Amino acid sequence: MWLTFAVIAITIISYSLEYLAIEITALGSLLVLMLIFVGLPIADEAAGLVTIDQLLSGFANPALLTVLALLIIGQALFQTDALDAPAQFVTRLAKRHRYMAFIAVYLAAAFISAFINNTPVVVMFLPIMTVVASNLRFSTSKVLMPLSFISILGGMTTIIGSSTNLLVAEAARKNGVLDLKFFDFTEIGLMVTSFGAIYAMFIMPRILKNRESMTDELSQTTGKQFIAQIPLTHGDALVGQKAIAGMFPSLKNMTVRLVQRGETPHLPPFDNVTLQAGDTVVVAATRQAITLALKGGHNVIRDDAEEEVSAHQPKSDFTLAEVIVPPASRMTGQTIEQSGLRSKTNCMALGVQRRSRMPRMAMSDIRLEAGDVLLVGGARDDVESLRTNKDLLLIELSTTDVPQRRYAPRALVIFLTTALVAATGVLPIATAALGGAFLMIVGKCLNLRQAIRALDSRIYMLVGASLASAVALQKTGGADFVAGAVVDAMEGQPAPVLLSGLFLLVAILTNILSNNATAVLFAPIAISIANQTGFPVEPFVVCIILAANCSFATPIGYQTNLLVMGPGHYKFADFLYAGIPLMLIIWLSFSLIAPWYYGL
Repeated sequence: MWLTFAVIAITIISYSLEYLAIEITALGSLLVLMLIFVGLPIADEAAGLVTIDQLLSGFANPALLTVLALLIIGQALFQTDALDAPAQFVTRLAKRHRYMAFIAVYLAAAFISAFINNTPVVVMFLPIMTVVASNLRFSTSKVLMPLSFISILGGMTTIIGSSTNLLVAEAARKNGVLDLKFFDFTEIGLMVTSFGAIYAMFIMPRILKNRESMTDELSQTTGKQFIAQIPLTHGDALVGQKAIAGMFPSLKNMTVRLVQRGETPHLPPFDNVTLQAGDTVVVAATRQAITLALKGGHNVIRDDAEEEVSAHQPKSDFTLAEVIVPPASRMTGQTIEQSGLRSKTNCMALGVQRRSRMPRMAMSDIRLEAGDVLLVGGARDDVESLRTNKDLLLIELSTTDVPQRRYAPRALVIFLTTALVAATGVLPIATAALGGAFLMIVGKCLNLRQAIRALDSRIYMLVGASLASAVALQKTGGADFVAGAVVDAMEGQPAPVLLSGLFLLVAILTNILSNNATAVLFAPIAISIANQTGFPVEPFVVCIILAANCSFATPIGYQTNLLVMGPGHYKFADFLYAGIPLMLIIWLSFSLIAPWYYGL
């Protein structure tokens, strides 16, 4: 038992310091536990106390498989831009009232979480929040952890808001001491969680650090501009548009530098210029604007791009990347067409960026120089083959897939069906999630490579090793020992002290054990304390319900924390830093409100 305590303490410290990668720490803790109980039994009673199957059972845990499957579903929604419409609505609202838009999403998530499992709720809102944050140049780390915590708080207000609530209520009913109804603890739940919600919505985003991956920094939020061109044909949406104050309204995210009409170039300010079929519009645009155009933000470019690449690659696989023209490249001094880029690499140039100056000519007329950056697109395999090209230098981390919007309706139907089936209890959430992930892959909403890339090795190792520690803690009697020691220490104390001490103990352990395991362990203890002291049972049962849901201090505390860990680029220490204050706020709120509310 004491060795198990030591392993858990050292592991948590290592996670928080992150001197070693999370995967290495998790693997090391699992190895030590296996040596203690299986490899090198140090006492006769240790042999067989915890088997190797039990230590490794966490890697097949339904909660872990559920999270991994939901990550695949979320990636499919991103690959198809299925939730772009609501994300754009929230973006427009956020541009006028930034924090009000996020708060509206948080409150919606909290309300829905009170009536259905909060895991599909977070899955639904996570891609929306990610897109909105990206559109606003706002770090996702500022908004995703509060989303997880708010959904947990919402689930603390009704009996079906969390599986933990149902377990504790069922334990009380079986003991014949209390039969909790749907809204029996909603009032005190709202009073207690409201203080935590204020912290999560208004304070936590200010204290969380910006966490962005290097890929995000290089390929998504960069402000550098490329020269690109849009050839207009009959039926194009731009045909017939007239410049207003030197700007074309449909190209508000791009700067028009030249309109080439036959042999005649039209330069800014484009007075009295009306676009016609056959014109070539030369624009300066960021990579983000070009990506929006390719995935449907601008149909002219998207349709043109798809028509060009259809003979070379499947439409469902289109990847963008940036390449540099190095010194001594054979492409130097040639136009893109003269260089044979398309025929040699199966990739097409979508834009040219020159660091020294921005040429005012059609992209097809620009002669390449050493140091120029080309934005190229093509099939994933063709883009990756540029690594071996001696005339171009591929910027590895700039490679991203372009979302395919034609699969968006299909992805949305699969997602909503999965969420509905899981929320209504028609199928267990693990079964629904795995089914949704399978249908996303089979339905071509994402390919197998993208699905595998969505899986987070940190989550897999973290959950598997943590559940092994939890099994060891329970099998050695460590959990019972801690519970008994605290109950003995509080013997003879008044009801407010008993409730407060019990709440704090359960809130701490629920971040180490699973919340359901903590609830099952302490529900009978709380009922026993109430019976022995003669206090009402309901305050103690509600204490366990609220405390067991305080899974804020570690990413392993609850599934929604694991879901936001990857997209938010969080470290283990981020949950300690932002989650412990929330746990303490809920504890203090309950300690002050519960005695008054129940008249103790």
